[in-house]
Amino acid sequence: MGAIVTAVSSSASHSFGKRNQLSIRLLAGLGVAGDAHAGETVKHRSRVAKDPTQPNLRQVHLIHGELHDELNAAGFNVGAGEMGENITTRGIDLLGLPEGARLHIGDAATIEVTGLRNPCVQIDRFRKGMMKAVLGRDAQGNLVRKSGVMGIVLAGGDVSPGDAIRVELPDGPHRPLACV
Repeated sequence: MGAIVTAVSSSASHSFGKRNQLSIRLLAGLGVAGDAHAGETVKHRSRVAKDPTQPNLRQVHLIHGELHDELNAAGFNVGAGEMGENITTRGIDLLGLPEGARLHIGDAATIEVTGLRNPCVQIDRFRKGMMKAVLGRDAQGNLVRKSGVMGIVLAGGDVSPGDAIRVELPDGPHRPLACV
């Protein structure tokens, strides 16, 4: 089985979790239609407070469903959309993608990966102790943030569970993802 979308979610409010939908519409340069985080400039409240004119590099949030498996095995009860992601995937190493990787989803949509989601205190408010579970260390002792990746919409289109995902890597030397 190749990489696929397993769930899509959105929320018109700045709630932590997002409700599962039958499909979402991605809008080029904006994000998910009707989602509180859609827009050309930043929409996350902490970033708006610092500088509301910054470009929105966090239009779409993706989490690998394998993280939900890991968290559920550790005793946390977590489902698709509950960690604020718009798109839940399976069969793709989202965290291992380089900056600028493009995800072609379904028939038309394309997302460019801009960076990692930095887990925040809201994760512990959602499930006590879960912040520690979404942070880890690699073999060299470097911090690993597991709570998904962020991206911008290059080409719009409808995205639904079951849609295939094709990865296009950028040219040149690849830069590892940093928090955005």
